[in-house]
Amino acid sequence: MNDDTLDPHASPFRTSLLEEAEGNGSNPTANPTMGELISLRFSRRGLLKGSLAVSAIASTVGPLALLTAEKAQATASTASTGGSAFTFVEVEAGVDQTHHVAEGYNADVLLRWGDGLFPDSPAFDPKNQSAEAQRRQFGYNNDFVGYIPLNGSPEHGLLVVNHEYTNEHLMFPGIVTVADGKLKVAPADQKRVDIEMAAHGGSIVEIQKVNGAWQVVKDGKLNRRITSTTEMVLSGPVAGHDRVKTKEDPTGTKVLGTLNNCAGGVTPWGTYVMAEENFHGYFLGKLPEGHPEAANYKRYGVPEGTYEWGNFYDRFDLSKEPNSANRYGWIVEVDVNDPTSVPKKRTAMGRFKHEGAESIVAKDGRVVFYLGDDERFDYVYKFVTAGKFDPNNRAANMDLLDSGTLYVARFEADGALKWLPLIHGEGPLTAANGFNSQADVLIETRKAGDLLGATKMDRPEDIQPNGVNGKVYVMLTNNTRRKDDQVDAANPRAKNAFGHIIELTEADGDFAATAGKWEVLLKCGDPSIAAVGASFSTDTTRNGWFGMPDNCAVDSAGRLWVATDGNNPKETGRTDGLWAVDVAGAARATSKLFFRVPVGAEMCGPQFTPDDRTAFVAVQHPGDGGTDWAPFGRPSYYEDLSTRWPDFKDDMPVRPAVVVITKKDGGTIGA
Repeated sequence: MNDDTLDPHASPFRTSLLEEAEGNGSNPTANPTMGELISLRFSRRGLLKGSLAVSAIASTVGPLALLTAEKAQATASTASTGGSAFTFVEVEAGVDQTHHVAEGYNADVLLRWGDGLFPDSPAFDPKNQSAEAQRRQFGYNNDFVGYIPLNGSPEHGLLVVNHEYTNEHLMFPGIVTVADGKLKVAPADQKRVDIEMAAHGGSIVEIQKVNGAWQVVKDGKLNRRITSTTEMVLSGPVAGHDRVKTKEDPTGTKVLGTLNNCAGGVTPWGTYVMAEENFHGYFLGKLPEGHPEAANYKRYGVPEGTYEWGNFYDRFDLSKEPNSANRYGWIVEVDVNDPTSVPKKRTAMGRFKHEGAESIVAKDGRVVFYLGDDERFDYVYKFVTAGKFDPNNRAANMDLLDSGTLYVARFEADGALKWLPLIHGEGPLTAANGFNSQADVLIETRKAGDLLGATKMDRPEDIQPNGVNGKVYVMLTNNTRRKDDQVDAANPRAKNAFGHIIELTEADGDFAATAGKWEVLLKCGDPSIAAVGASFSTDTTRNGWFGMPDNCAVDSAGRLWVATDGNNPKETGRTDGLWAVDVAGAARATSKLFFRVPVGAEMCGPQFTPDDRTAFVAVQHPGDGGTDWAPFGRPSYYEDLSTRWPDFKDDMPVRPAVVVITKKDGGTIGA
């Protein structure tokens, strides 16, 4: 989710409040910001050289998490020299009520919110929703999308999808009133809360390509819904610690549910990892006076109280369960091969507002996960497993995520990158600073990063390793609260509304290294406006520039695809979308628009299949963003429009869904 909206008239929905709180910036340290470091670096070195759905896109792209670094690096990039690696006809940037894809591609709906995932799933009825029905249906607001092949097939596998959060005003009829141009959502009752909780989490669903078309396999034995009430366990160093014990769970090992799962990943051994992001918004109530978690919770913005779940469930009310918030903000691993398995919250990977968890196998066989903490002025992390990946023994890999080293990044002004280990007893991470064990370090990961002097970033989101060229790409969405005194001629953007992308190079091409180099690949925004300071190549057209990079993927040729969140049409004249970005050769920093979402929607994903012929992207909350969806004839909330217009036949809400985009000639996406 993106909180740095450019729209001064944004509606005060509950979810809008959550998005705003997402990036308020709770980092009080004097650690240098990314803006200051970019300023220093560019002053020394000069400028760079140079609808409604989750979508499946026909492509030749594969998930790099399934490749070892050596194998991936052996793959030649199609853009190592010469011009652009992308030859598709670019989509025209703009705004309307539907999605658009590049010329020569088809786009077909596969899954939508409320669609059945099982043979006994009830038909979707938006006017008669229930938690029981929603638990058998595709959830709401799809974000991360992953593909896990069945028997190695690129045309038959499991689609794994995060359902990040709910937009009640788009989901439920009759709960919105409009006054003075603003929308007000009625307070939730328990029935509505239960539906919201069932719409969160994730979906695991078997899909198959039949006669060239993707379809859902409803009787798939591995199909599963994960929700905010699914039983889970805490594993790793924090499991059983006093700080995660509650009245509901005095053992400190069992948790009900996961929430606000933003991006995520698929591990090399074929499990699904979900990243808990803005958990702060689900808690209300006050801690008891003098409670020891007060400073910890303040650093994470807890409680924020966007959701009303605490009115009905004690675990979301801090006055009743003061330790409960420590049980969220983790990476969750799910064994998709067993639909009865208990998901595990892997606490060794740290607690913060996780954006994603993309991985790659390092030279020595250890597995490296890159992790962003999506808030203004917070940090970039990576986790390196202690054990090594065994490609011939899946069972041997199933607890790799319980032990390893978590690092936080420091970006030096000279372009050096340092990974600082978060290990109890080392440096400032001692009892003198409130860390009595590794569990304390992990529960208060942000505080540990503060003390180590990590670099304050402009909202780190998706981070993707590139096994072809050995680089790592860090999406930094925006930060409108960067101060004027952090700006100079080389970094001319106070109030960084458009974000940028950092390219990392790990030492010796080793993703497990503790040092490396960094460079700015792109400063985003409209390059035709000098004050914006964008750094796209001159070959980038008026359709090709973008702002607010959020999710990303690297295809098997090493090409970068970037999804955006926050291109407000009123200010930019365009909706969010999926852009193809050259990272090598003379075309480096050239971008082209490939897919465009409907008005009000956010672009998420993308993810590609192993044979490079299908990729998945996610489109959240189409139609959101104001009291009227003008000029497209619908308001930006859900009501039965036939009550106003008797001749209006479509009384369904606008739904996030799955769209399959295939190339008409069956070839490679982008080529």
